[in-house]
Parts: sequence; C-alpha cells; structure tokens
Amino acid sequence: MIRTAVAADEPRLRELQGHLREPNPPLLSYAIDGPPITLVSVADGEPAGYLVAFHDGEAGYVAELVVAPARRREGRARRLLAGAFDALRAAGCSRVRLAVHPENDAGSALYESMGFEEVGRDPAFYADGSDARVLGRRL
Repeated sequence: MIRTAVAADEPRLRELQGHLREPNPPLLSYAIDGPPITLVSVADGEPAGYLVAFHDGEAGYVAELVVAPARRREGRARRLLAGAFDALRAAGCSRVRLAVHPENDAGSALYESMGFEEVGRDPAFYADGSDARVLGRRL
C-alpha cells in the first residue's frame, strides 16, 4: 500500500533514511510537515520505504527514495515512483528529474526501466566528490 506520510511516521522514516548514501534529516522534517510530496510504502502496518518529491507546478524532482533492505525487490520503489508521477501530474507537472550516484547500479536500472534517461551531470554532487547522473522523463 502507498499512502501520504503522516507525522507519526517520522521515527520510522528516519530509520529508513539511514540507508541512503547521503541522508538529509532537515529535508525529511520539512517534507513531513511541509508542501513536498511525501509518500510511504507500508508493509506489516509500518513504513517500509518512502519517497520525497518537490515540484514547481511545471517540473518535479525526486529528492529521496529509499526502501528497507529487507523489503527490496518487492516493487515498492516502483510503486512509490508511480504514485509520485500521479501526484506530480495532478500538480500540473509535465516532467520529473532525479539525481543518482554513478555507482548505484540498482537504482539506475530501476529508473531507466521506468523511462528515465540521462539528461546531464551535476559535478561533485556527492560528498565523495562524485558527479551525479541527472535523469529525467516526461510524465
């Protein structure tokens, strides 16, 4: 099940956020209470993954997407992205982008299977000095 995040999800989402390469705790706090799209994938009554996306009414940006390691390969990230696409379209967006680490083969494969294509690079985006692959697609 995919649903909108609620304040009570925050402790579990913080745990999940720890699985990201570069977690951004202030972003998550803002996202739960603020205007970004924050979706949760629920398993056994608790969040097993989440996605945070921003938009300006024309374009969306997926800022964080994570699924608990024990719940990966169940289609959760794919369903979170599909839910975000629907929400972004409803907000008037016609395209979406995201950044992925060049060594994140699993993430890249997922995004490409969902129609994302590389549209650029963001130099020294990651703390390790790596460029981000910027991927985009039409909605």
